[in-house]
Amino acid sequence: MNNMKNTNNNTKLILLHPYIQKQGSSNRLWLLAFISLFTIAFLVTLIYTRESTSITTATSSIIASTTPVSGLGSAPLPATVINTLLHYAAKSNETYHMQYSDLKPVSDVLRKCSSPCNFLIFGLTQETLLWKALNHNGKTVFIDENRYYAAYIEEKHPEIDAYDVQYTTKRSEMKELIASAKEQVGNECKPVQNLLFSDCKLGLNDLPNHVYEVDWDVILVDGPRGDWPDAPGRMSAIFTAGVLARSKKGGNSKTHVFVHDFFGEVEKVCGNEFLCKENLVEATYTLGHYVLEKMDESSVQYCKSSGASSST
Repeated sequence: MNNMKNTNNNTKLILLHPYIQKQGSSNRLWLLAFISLFTIAFLVTLIYTRESTSITTATSSIIASTTPVSGLGSAPLPATVINTLLHYAAKSNETYHMQYSDLKPVSDVLRKCSSPCNFLIFGLTQETLLWKALNHNGKTVFIDENRYYAAYIEEKHPEIDAYDVQYTTKRSEMKELIASAKEQVGNECKPVQNLLFSDCKLGLNDLPNHVYEVDWDVILVDGPRGDWPDAPGRMSAIFTAGVLARSKKGGNSKTHVFVHDFFGEVEKVCGNEFLCKENLVEATYTLGHYVLEKMDESSVQYCKSSGASSST
């Protein structure tokens, strides 16, 4: 009995409380959750980093492929490319396209023009893309009478910089308009001025502001239309070209002005009046080529020759 009592007294009963078991399980679950979250975060970071690197590499490759190599982007077009463009433009099946004999003089001047060359064209024609291509390093701007066609060309060819202008002249009024300009040569129709602020009947004063600020090296008058008496005619375009050439502030002091369809009465008469015979360096049946020098602000005559228009 004594032995039995001692045995019972020495026996220890160990009970595990249910709370302790739950707490251990919970800790393991939290640890597992933490490891899982850490693993997911690591994988997401790894994937994002790889994608970002791929995108950056791809973007760099695109930029590198579209950015001209130093020294090449400003290089002139090779003569073979120019001659090819002229050849196919002259062979066009379009009814109203320039002949090679008219394209070549303009191309030659553009080729010799210092880069970047500023080229202004009155008229959107079959040669629009050609002019843009030949002056690929310079600024090329087109002015047209048809706002819908100008918008269409810009939508179809976003690289083309075209603006529309509202002509207020009529071809049948040519003589009166010339007389008015000669009367106002010392005032509104001065040969040297910013036409943006002028009320001269022959001057175009609603072109985009920056057009008046550019020192144009080459100007081509191949518009607007003048096939019937009420058509606007090219009186304003020729007069404006003469003023822009004489009013340059910097750049080359000379401006080449080409007048297409030189067989027309308006083209010849207005060319002689506002671009001047003394500046005519070359003429064919279809193209007149003038070279004008910039003039002093105080000038009150368009031409130096005795038979030219002068202040009244």
